[in-house]
Order: sequence, then structure tokens, then C-alpha cells
Amino acid sequence: MRPRIIRHIILALSSLICLGVEAQRSVMPVPLKTGDTIAVISPSSVPDSATIAKGCATLRSWGYVPVLGAHAMSSYHGFAGTADERAADLLWALRDPSVKAIICSRGGDGAVQVLQRIPLQEFRNHPKWIMGFSDVTALHSAEVSAGVMSIHCSMCDGIAMRGERDSVNMIHRKLLQGVLPTYQAPAHPLNQHGEATGILVGGNFSVFCGLAGSEYDFLNRVDEGLILFIEDTDESMSKVDRMLHHLEIRGILSKLKGIIVGHFSKYKAPESGFADMYEMLHEYLQHYNIPVCYDFPVGHHSGKNYPMVEGCLVNLRVGQDGTQIQFVHPE
Repeated sequence: MRPRIIRHIILALSSLICLGVEAQRSVMPVPLKTGDTIAVISPSSVPDSATIAKGCATLRSWGYVPVLGAHAMSSYHGFAGTADERAADLLWALRDPSVKAIICSRGGDGAVQVLQRIPLQEFRNHPKWIMGFSDVTALHSAEVSAGVMSIHCSMCDGIAMRGERDSVNMIHRKLLQGVLPTYQAPAHPLNQHGEATGILVGGNFSVFCGLAGSEYDFLNRVDEGLILFIEDTDESMSKVDRMLHHLEIRGILSKLKGIIVGHFSKYKAPESGFADMYEMLHEYLQHYNIPVCYDFPVGHHSGKNYPMVEGCLVNLRVGQDGTQIQFVHPE
């Protein structure tokens, strides 16, 4: 082969490698400072005024200035305003330069309606932390799809309930200041040992499964190397089984670098011969040669709900002594 042709091939391969590295980079929003404004919006179900008031009081105790969206406490058929009104609040929070981060008041239902009215370009143009979990998983999926990191974490009620000195709240506060955490979790008998590095995505299982095939689906990035965390509430074991096989049929499970199984609450057990949700999940996940950790403290639970930085590169290590998740700060 001629030297000139070889040089062209090397240059082409180098370009492809560079594109691959660039594709894995998500923008980390700018750290907050004391006195910064945080928008409080309600993209899903109707919150109660006391929940929002307590959440705002906690944000003020952290040194920030909470500002309510115009429709944060509206009510329309169980949602916090019409889809257009809720989308308008999110667009305001993204576009207003005085707003430095966004926290959702609560989950519930309806965030997917908002997404249909927000082009992905809006998330790219205005990279800000979006905070929340449960139904807010839809917004995280959109933001990660747009190449921006977001924080899966407690909302107004959760941060208020735990108190200023709570360890989870302290992690949350430091995240807003740009400090990424490293987590340790106890060993679980169903854990699959191993180590992997990948981009962290996940959240409420039923919510992100509902985005399959859309431009807002963060699982579209699976070829870049993803580590997935899952949690849910009020979903039967048979429903979770169907969602799991949905990922399998799409070819997602075979491409994941690792899986973090969080809390599954308010479901009926036993079902289909399995003692609990973890046993059912293990029946299928054990056939994949990747690290899997069970009972990680994230999701709908009265205890801890560790903040998870979606779109961030993480190192997952599952061993005899437990699980470690280390978030890698972008250079």
C-alpha cells in the first residue's frame, strides 16, 4: 500500500476516534455561587403550597435565591397547569440569564407533555442543572440527549424533610458548587462483580422506557458506552419484567457497560414465582457479563436518595466488599 494512502487512512481513523471522544463529552453546567437564583418549576403534577414553601426555605438556607415559575402552583386536570403553561415555565427558566439552575417541585405525571414543546436545542443553548427525579426523568433524558449533564435528586419536599445537616443534602449542595461525589454501598448477595467506566444515565424505569425511539431518549447514546441505573414505584413485577425485555429486544442490555439497581417500592410480592423484584431482575441480568449492583440508595424511598449526575462519566466497581461509584470531573 502506498505511503500516501496509508497516511489518509491514519488521518481518517484519527478523526473518527476524535469524534467518538467528543461525542462522549457532556457539558457540565457552571457551578453556582452564593446569591445565585434557582428557578422552581412544576413540569408534572400539582404540588401543594406547603411543599414548595419548605423547599424554597431550604434553598435559601443553602445561600440561594429561589424564584417560582409563573405556573408553579397552577392546577389543570391534576397537572400544574396546561402543557403549554408548564413548557413556558421551563423555557423561561432555561432562557433567563439570571436563573442559574432549575429544581422541580415534585414528580407525578405530565413531564413528557412538556418535552413535545421544547426543542433539544434549547437545552444545548442554555446548559443549566435541572434537578428532580421520578417523572422528571423525562427532562433528564432530554438534557442528556442534548449533551448536558443534569442531577437526578430529591425535590422540594425531599430537601426540606432531610434538614440542612443531612448527608444527602450536603452532597446535593456540593454538587451545585461543582464538587462531584464518590459513593460507597454495601455488598448485596445478588451483585455481579466487575468494573466498568461509562456515561451514567437512568432514573424512573417506566418514564424513560416511554421515551423509546424519540429524540429525547438518552438510550440513543448506548453505543457510546452507558452505565444505567433504574428505580421505580407502584409498578408490578410483571410490568418491570416487560420493560426489561423491551430493553433486551431493542439491543440495549447487550451494549450496557454496567447496571445499578436502585429501590423498587410499592409493588406486590411474591409474583411469578419470584420472592421479590431483585430476584426477578437477577434472573435475567445474570446472563450479561457486566457489573451489576443491587439495592443502591436511589429512588422512591423514605431513606437516602443519592444525587446522580446524569450524562457524567463514572467508574463503577462492584466487588466482595461492596460497590463504589466514582464520578469523573470533565477536563
